[in-house]
Amino acid sequence: MIRNKLFVVLVIFTILFLAVLVRAFHIQVISNDELISYSKDQTLRFEKNYPNRGRIYDRNGYDLAINVQTYSLFTIPKLLKGDHRPYKELARIAPVLTYEKISKRIKNRKRYTWLARKIELSKEQVDKIKELPGIYIDAVPKRIYPNHELLSQAIGFVGVDNKGLAGLEYLFDKELQGKPRIIKYLRDAKGRAIKFESQEVGDDAKDLHLSIDKDLQAVSEKILKEAVIKNEAFRGGIGIMNPDNGEILAIANYPTFDGENYKHSNTNNRKLAFVTDPFEPGSSFKVFTVAAAIENKIIRPDTNYYCEKGRFKIGSHYIGEADTRKKYEWLSVKDILKYSSNIGTTKIAFDLTYAKFNAAMDFFRFGQKTNVEVPGESRGIYNFQENTSSLSLSNMSFGQGLATTGIQMLAAYSVFANGGYYIEPTLLLRQDKMISKKRIISKQTADALTDMLISVVDEGTGTNAKIKDFVIAGKTSTAQRADKNGGYKGYVAGFIGYPVNVNKKFVLYVYIDDPQGASYYGNSIAAPVFKEVAEYILYKNKEYKGLTETQNFSEEDKHFDEVKTEKSAARIIDNETIPNFLGLDKISANQLASKLKINLIHKGVGIVKRQSQSFGNKILTDSYVILNYETPKYE
Repeated sequence: MIRNKLFVVLVIFTILFLAVLVRAFHIQVISNDELISYSKDQTLRFEKNYPNRGRIYDRNGYDLAINVQTYSLFTIPKLLKGDHRPYKELARIAPVLTYEKISKRIKNRKRYTWLARKIELSKEQVDKIKELPGIYIDAVPKRIYPNHELLSQAIGFVGVDNKGLAGLEYLFDKELQGKPRIIKYLRDAKGRAIKFESQEVGDDAKDLHLSIDKDLQAVSEKILKEAVIKNEAFRGGIGIMNPDNGEILAIANYPTFDGENYKHSNTNNRKLAFVTDPFEPGSSFKVFTVAAAIENKIIRPDTNYYCEKGRFKIGSHYIGEADTRKKYEWLSVKDILKYSSNIGTTKIAFDLTYAKFNAAMDFFRFGQKTNVEVPGESRGIYNFQENTSSLSLSNMSFGQGLATTGIQMLAAYSVFANGGYYIEPTLLLRQDKMISKKRIISKQTADALTDMLISVVDEGTGTNAKIKDFVIAGKTSTAQRADKNGGYKGYVAGFIGYPVNVNKKFVLYVYIDDPQGASYYGNSIAAPVFKEVAEYILYKNKEYKGLTETQNFSEEDKHFDEVKTEKSAARIIDNETIPNFLGLDKISANQLASKLKINLIHKGVGIVKRQSQSFGNKILTDSYVILNYETPKYE
């Protein structure tokens, strides 16, 4: 009997021993790595200690984004075992944290719980809080934007963890944040730190130095805001760029927001729409059609086009002038820009051909990003196709059926202001770095366009941009506004221009989106904004002092091969004599001949250089005139 009991005990002991042995084998061999990892998770902690976030400065060293010392408080409620006395004392030390707020935060919580994030405390308050049991305090830098709304759409903002969430803060987050110092520490059974070790040395955060001029930015935003409010518009945009190096001096949209209170702002107001939202540019785009035709030696500034008295049929469609009251007949290329003729620009585009138009728009970087330092930059809308309809080419030639951003227009117009070079825009101060520039048109073409744009302001559609003692080149635009449901609704009034012969150059573009009221034209809505901001630059700074005389081109740069042409009124003496065809394109020559029932024979391409029958000769029955065409050439 006893022997049987001993046997049972021995069997049970053996089984238990084997079970322990198997468990030990499982722990030591099979689950060893997993348990070691678990042990480390319980006792070993890693903490990232970031340096103060880099500052953001304007071009003159003024603060745009800085840091202030704040504190974050947390607790582990279960360690206090229901004792709320430390929480009540905390509320007394820091009244910003009421006991009611604290109670709500810790209700039904046992583990790590935030009591406050990034609050400002005095040294005395910090010292007292450190003495409270169960409450822990961390020193945390807080991002501050001392100018609040100023440049906020470009700068962006950071989240509660100090990571960039938008704008330059997001784009350069790695550089601004720096590399953290990794701190490793062991905890005892009660969770208390017992050993610290610095495992990895961090790198200092880097500062950003912007090309923005803080004062000019403030003035630009103020004037833009006033214009948007005055015209009850949906939005306004403004950008100012140095055409010689691509530096952006000011850039903004209104409405805007405060980076320190971004959570309470409209998300649409946070984006820099000047860069992210494309729209149809309208008449300000005509200059690129003209530039392409001059560069390809298809036309000259004095080439004449018949503008159909304000109504031109293309297939089954008709196009008219932006101002339907205008009934233009003969206009030179210079006057086509001056008076912003849609029909004249269309005829220039037809002579240029779609292939060459396409190539030129590619050179001006339409349909491409400018690579300015703004997240979410749009490419605009420009579809490069092998062929397109005549109506589509017509629409594109005067800025419809395509979309550009403000920054694309600013960079493209800078080509005319700097003598023919495309330079990518930048929000960063170049600080004597090599400037990458690409010649896309000749200096002669750039100067010719500048001369024509001067006439727009002096005598044409942009007279409200005139500035006393300065010569201004520029172009208005009154573009139809695309409706979200399709079609068009409202207008975008714009003006883009630059002073000529000044010590320090700038190109300024302003647009007012969907102005309400009696007028919506670029000259009445946007040109005055351009003028007010430009006057601030030109009159305030001696560095911007302008020259009172008009632009003084060298003969080599300015003048094209002369062709003796008369104004349209002098082309026809009477209905019985041969008119003057010299200097006309093929379409315009046909229009003139059809009025007098003259048969034409065309030879060559370009503009009329010679005609077989002299101006003033009597028209004979069934007579014909041979017209010899040549492409214009520079001297």
